[in-house]
Amino acid sequence: MKVTGIICEYNPLHRGHRKQLDAIRAGAPDGGIICLMSGNFVQRGAPAIFDKSVRSKAAILAGADLVLELPVTSALNSAEGFAAGGVGILSGFCDTLCFGAESADGERLMCLARALLQEDFPAALRLQLDAGLSFPAARQAALEALGIDAASLSLPNNILAVEYCKAILAQNSPMQVQVIHRQGSYHDTAPDAENPSATALRALIEQGSPWEQYVPDAAAFSGAAVHTLSYGEAAILYRLRTMTDGEFEALPFGSEGLWRKLMHASRSCASLSDILAQTKSKRYTRTRLDRMVMCAFLGITEEMLRATAPYVRVLAFNDKGRAILKLARQTGKFVNIGKTENDPYQQLEDRSDQLYGLFTETPEPAANYRIYCHK
Repeated sequence: MKVTGIICEYNPLHRGHRKQLDAIRAGAPDGGIICLMSGNFVQRGAPAIFDKSVRSKAAILAGADLVLELPVTSALNSAEGFAAGGVGILSGFCDTLCFGAESADGERLMCLARALLQEDFPAALRLQLDAGLSFPAARQAALEALGIDAASLSLPNNILAVEYCKAILAQNSPMQVQVIHRQGSYHDTAPDAENPSATALRALIEQGSPWEQYVPDAAAFSGAAVHTLSYGEAAILYRLRTMTDGEFEALPFGSEGLWRKLMHASRSCASLSDILAQTKSKRYTRTRLDRMVMCAFLGITEEMLRATAPYVRVLAFNDKGRAILKLARQTGKFVNIGKTENDPYQQLEDRSDQLYGLFTETPEPAANYRIYCHK
C-alpha cells in the first residue's frame, strides 16, 4: 500500500486542506494518508486554536487515515527544525511527502534545497547576517550572491516546502515529494470562500464571527473551547518574571545576547506585547521571539529542543490507519509508538498538555489524552 504523509497543523483544518487530502486520494485511491500534526502548541509560538483531539478528529473526517502528533520540540522549532523533525518521523512510514507551495515546481524547490546544502552557503549566509539582515532576508541574499535565483523564497509556503526538500536530502530519506499548488494567500486576513487562510479563520473564531462555512465538517469542532495567547498572558508573565538568569540563558533562539534582552524586558515591562516590542530588532523575526517565549513558558531549553523525541503519539485513526500502524510495527520501520516511562520528553509532553488549558477564557483542568478511532 502506498502511504503519503503530510506535515501539518490544521489550525484549524479548512477547505484548502480538504482539497489537498482529496488530491492525494484521487491519485492513489487504495493508498493511505498519514497526517503528522502539531499538538497543542504550533510553530508560530502560540497555543493551537482548538485542542489536538478536536483537530485530529477533523482530519480523519476530512480524509486522513492516521494522525500522529508532531513532537512539541519540533512543533516549536524553526522552519528548518519543524521540517527536519517531521521528515525524520514520516520517513519510517511513508513513500511520499505531500505539501502545498506557491510554486508547484518540485524540481525547482529541490534545486533551492540543494543550494542551501552547498558547502559555500554557510559562509555566504554569515556575511549577510553580519550586515544586519534578518535570517530570511540574509538567506535569500546569500543564495543570490552565489548566483541562484531565490525570489520564490520570499513566499511562506515555498519557504517551508524548501525546508522539507532539504530535510529529505540531508537525511537521505526514501520519500518522494508531491507538490500541490497553494491557492490563495497564507496571510490573508479576509477568508477566501474556497481557499481560506488559517490566519483569517482564527481571526473570525476569536472575534466570535461566523467561520463554519470555511471548514469541511464544522460538526467536528462543535462545542470545542477556543484557545488564544491573550487568555494565557498572565500565566506567561508569571513564568517570565520568575525565571533565573540561567534559565533565560538556556532558552532556544537566544544566541548573540537575545536571551539577555528578553530577560531585561521581562523584568521591566507590564505586558507581553511590551516585552516583545522591547526585545524585537531588525535582526530577529517576531515569530522567533514568540517561539522563544513559548519555550520559556513550557520549560523547553536549547538542549531539549535539539534532542530527538523518543516516540510519537497516535492521535486518531480509522481502519486503514490501524493497518498502517500494524505494518509499521511488523516491518520495524518505526517501532517507538507510545510512551516511554519516566522519560524527560514524556514529562515535557505531559506538562505541555497540562498548561494548554490556561489559554481559554475560563481555564480548563489538565487535558486528558484521547485517541479518536473512526470506523
